[in-house]
Amino acid sequence: MAVTRARPHDGGPTRKETGVPANQSRPLEGIRVLDLTVALAGPYGSLLLGGLGAEVIRVEAPGGGDIARTNPPFVGSHGIHFGQREDGEVSLTVLNRARNKKSITLDLKSEQGRELFMRLAEECDVVLENFSEGTTAKLGVDYEQVKQRNPRIVYASVKAMGEPSAFPGLKGMDIIVQALSGLMEVTGYADGPPTRCGLPIADLVAPMYVVNGILAALIHRGRTGEGQRVQVSMLDCLASWVAEEHFDVMGREGYPSRTGNYHDRLAPFGVYPTLDGHVAIVAFQPDWMRGLLESIGQPELLEDPRFSGRGPRMRNAAALNEVIAGWTMQRSSAEVVRELLDNRGVPCAPVRKPNEVLHDQRLHDSGALMNLAHPEFGQVDAVGMGLPIRFSATPSQFDRPAMALGGANEEIYGRLLKLSPKEIQALRETGIV
Repeated sequence: MAVTRARPHDGGPTRKETGVPANQSRPLEGIRVLDLTVALAGPYGSLLLGGLGAEVIRVEAPGGGDIARTNPPFVGSHGIHFGQREDGEVSLTVLNRARNKKSITLDLKSEQGRELFMRLAEECDVVLENFSEGTTAKLGVDYEQVKQRNPRIVYASVKAMGEPSAFPGLKGMDIIVQALSGLMEVTGYADGPPTRCGLPIADLVAPMYVVNGILAALIHRGRTGEGQRVQVSMLDCLASWVAEEHFDVMGREGYPSRTGNYHDRLAPFGVYPTLDGHVAIVAFQPDWMRGLLESIGQPELLEDPRFSGRGPRMRNAAALNEVIAGWTMQRSSAEVVRELLDNRGVPCAPVRKPNEVLHDQRLHDSGALMNLAHPEFGQVDAVGMGLPIRFSATPSQFDRPAMALGGANEEIYGRLLKLSPKEIQALRETGIV
């Protein structure tokens, strides 16, 4: 059953412009999203929706409301730099996160701006926001008010600690959420401090959950005609992940919550030093364990009571890891991989540096990674996120560069709300757009 009303082509990008074959539609074609998000957690969600084919209308305050616009490095006619942003230059962050979105400006603090927002919401299927707690209500654009104008709306919110927050007044930055979730406490070495994940994982996980929620709500609306609110908390998302590993049970048995580069429950399972780097090895299965011990020249350890089964190996993981590291550190990463993986089928891989991954042509060919482009200056010497989802019948990808701030004002206000050029100019002169 269709999840939204069909819409004819209405002045947006043509199939030729997006690279989509004329006989193929994208998975979310026909879905229109009103995007109020800033920073990362929200914009990554709307980026995913745009890559899947939704028409995403991104709303910012005149002059630029997203704090990400001030993130260095900046891109302009002189290339990429980390200095002071100059007129016409754009943050590399924005070039990455604002692709496949139509940029409009709108002052939601004004009465006229709120009314224009409501008119836009009447024409949309989804509203996505990640403002601080209480902000949408203060602005008069919260779910209760929007659904009065459009009962079919799917109104999705990403908050740091939920709404209402269990930590009122605390700004929900990614590192704060990692700290509160318990994830930081289980990351790092037992004799070291809690460690932040190397990526803003809360900011990246929450939008994937909210996209799932939006899609489920659209399917529900297709069956019932009813819109609804979708709420996702960054803290909830990370806390649910922490629960996967049963740290409560492990703690009662005296096992540390932080195990560094090793996972003792699956020993041998970890990262080991080599002459020129590190390798990851997994050998908890009997055949893998046998292949590993034969490779290091100590097959007799299969009969050692300390390592004869999964339970004993878990209790004696440190001793086993020391034996393995003594062997790996005398060889190059390539030698270890060749001996374990190629010769014996034991899962083993080198630990690659970010630049190795970002310039892996196979990942570019698959669409997981892609080069960024500036709307005026063309391709940028930087790699951005791709869309790592493939469909057999419908194309998807981030294939339209980020627009200039307000670049779609004439299109959206003129085409969608039927405002005349004179009316749009008056809104611009009064600072509404």
